[in-house]
Amino acid sequence: MKLLTLGLTTLLAATHASAQPLRPKEADTSELAQQAIAAYRKGDLPGATALATKLIEAAPKQPQSWFLRAQLHVAQRQHAKAAADYSEVIKLDPQSANAWQARGEAHFKVGKIAESIADFDRFLGLVPAQKPHHWQRGISLYYAGRFKDGKEQFEIHQTVNSNDVENAVWHFLCAARADGLASAKKGLIPIEGDGRVPMAQVHQLFAGKAKPEDVLAAAKAALAETRAGEPMFYANLYLGIWFEAIGDTKQARDYIFKAAERADQNGYMGDVARVHAEILRKQEKK
Repeated sequence: MKLLTLGLTTLLAATHASAQPLRPKEADTSELAQQAIAAYRKGDLPGATALATKLIEAAPKQPQSWFLRAQLHVAQRQHAKAAADYSEVIKLDPQSANAWQARGEAHFKVGKIAESIADFDRFLGLVPAQKPHHWQRGISLYYAGRFKDGKEQFEIHQTVNSNDVENAVWHFLCAARADGLASAKKGLIPIEGDGRVPMAQVHQLFAGKAKPEDVLAAAKAALAETRAGEPMFYANLYLGIWFEAIGDTKQARDYIFKAAERADQNGYMGDVARVHAEILRKQEKK
């Protein structure tokens, strides 16, 4: 999905730029924060995290100190640790909408689907105007089996993001589970203007106007012109989801697992693929 976020450096800097005035004994914490940000910019994530830990030790009652370390955990894909630090932020500042949102994302990434929805709902309770934008909540609702609610979330998201094939696909998935496959096909949201490869072919696949090999061919043809592997990631993810929707569990598993192999390079949707693969593994064990 298309996600508009600030870069981590900007987030880390903003975390402390907006801090409350420090008490005299905590006057050195601003310097520690800047050192942590500098270490991050140099690519020294363990060093930055160690400095953030010192910052917390120096000023444990400053929520922004915990938030900073949580962001560094996220950068290292240590999502359980990030969730724990966001929880500390929430204890100190229950009105921190950013902390509820961030912990919801971290909970999703460690497979705690119900917890992610609860956090997203708390976020929206603080900033209700963000509900139309909250596609992450829609994805969590899908994996929670709340298909009617998910369908509604993606319908609302369409009002603020009208040219995103992925929104149409996730709406289709929820509709297929809530109302049946035939109804989902009939109600597939029309999309124009999504220039990402192979999104046009993905939309045509769900509309019944293309075949899986068309999606793969478009992705392979685009590899030389786009970020390495990204078209293949999206091809694999949405082919896996397509086969799951039509009941072909073997091919669904194969493609989802291929997408999960590229998870670390593909942001939140990479985590979606990885979480989906973990769900399939758990189902196989049962």
